[in-house]
Amino acid sequence: MTGALLTPVPVWARCLLLLAACWCLFLLGQLRGERKAGEAHIAYIEQQAAQVVKVAKAQIQVLVKTETKYRDRIEKIYVKGDEIEKQVPVYVSAADSRAYGVNAGFVRNYNAAWTNEPAGPAADADREPAAVPLIDIAEADAHNARSCFAWREQAIGLREAYINLQAVTNGLSVKDDPQ
Repeated sequence: MTGALLTPVPVWARCLLLLAACWCLFLLGQLRGERKAGEAHIAYIEQQAAQVVKVAKAQIQVLVKTETKYRDRIEKIYVKGDEIEKQVPVYVSAADSRAYGVNAGFVRNYNAAWTNEPAGPAADADREPAAVPLIDIAEADAHNARSCFAWREQAIGLREAYINLQAVTNGLSVKDDPQ
């Protein structure tokens, strides 16, 4: 039996065995390279995810800071506007409305300005008194002014938030007040 083990293996079988061993080593090398490439890709994905989380947190901070800043400003505008609107009867009385009537042309022009449509050609009826008391016009004007100031602050706040979000997204420092 020991003689069978000592029988030489044919050359072609040894070459085939050596070729098979080389092929196995080559495949193992390929698997190792693919594993390293996969690990590098996973590391890259993890790095990108961490960057996205970091930017998202910074953006949330920017939005919270901006909203807090402008919400307070807008609240103050509405409080002051309500106070001004409540004081209209102090400055414009019913007697003032009777003494200083508003004509129909004024009302047409006022309405045209707020609808952004032309009032049309003037007519003789525009000179007649309107049935709108002066106090109502003063209250409407105070209300409209308050709304415009609030919208202005909202627009400034949105612009500041946009600029700061861009800065955070691009990795730049955040400006506190772009005005």
